[in-house]
Amino acid sequence: MKYENVVSGKFISRPNRFIAHIEIDGKEEICHVMNTGRMKELLLPGAEVFLCKAKNPERKTKFDLIGVRRTDGEIINIDSIAPNKVAGEYIKTLFPEAKIIKPETFFEKSRFDFYIEDNSDKIFLEVKGVTLNVDGQARFPDAPTERGTKHLYELIEAKQNGFRACVLFVIAMKGCRSFAANSATDPKFAKALYEAAGNGVEIFAVDCKVCDNEIIADKPVPVFFSE
Repeated sequence: MKYENVVSGKFISRPNRFIAHIEIDGKEEICHVMNTGRMKELLLPGAEVFLCKAKNPERKTKFDLIGVRRTDGEIINIDSIAPNKVAGEYIKTLFPEAKIIKPETFFEKSRFDFYIEDNSDKIFLEVKGVTLNVDGQARFPDAPTERGTKHLYELIEAKQNGFRACVLFVIAMKGCRSFAANSATDPKFAKALYEAAGNGVEIFAVDCKVCDNEIIADKPVPVFFSE
């Protein structure tokens, strides 16, 4: 996926989950943060960040914070909307025979990111975006997520009801050799992911090529169930 009207700036501070103070062309702007995760290892004072100018000129915040350049020079996409769009572009690679692809589809009381049908299966796919890299290993989540844990148990239920059930972790960067649940931060999610795999839920991870105005799925990454 590509962005329009991207500008660069310098990160100053993040007073809460939803806004950040960014220096753009020498002026301090209050910007909308497109991700409620902690990202403390990324959003450091002075870090180069990338922002998309809002289309609505009447909006209180004129810019959306979509990316940050890590200290090693790698750009990380931090837009929480991006992983689903990237997944939508990647589905035909993951499921080459897909004939029906529907976003935001319900199974009983659960809503999954995608419903897919191919020649032999009816598939539910849940997508999670990953921004945390710990010594070359991508990890999710970077903050406890009850919602994410709930999704895994709902996928187990879908699998038990005859559907093919899958999770795709979209790693919004390059440079990760593997993926694992972040058990130190959220042991309940790590346990649920292990149980999901044991109950036939398929776990996929893919890294991404990222630049200031684009993110695209690239190569599959091995999934481990311990850090």
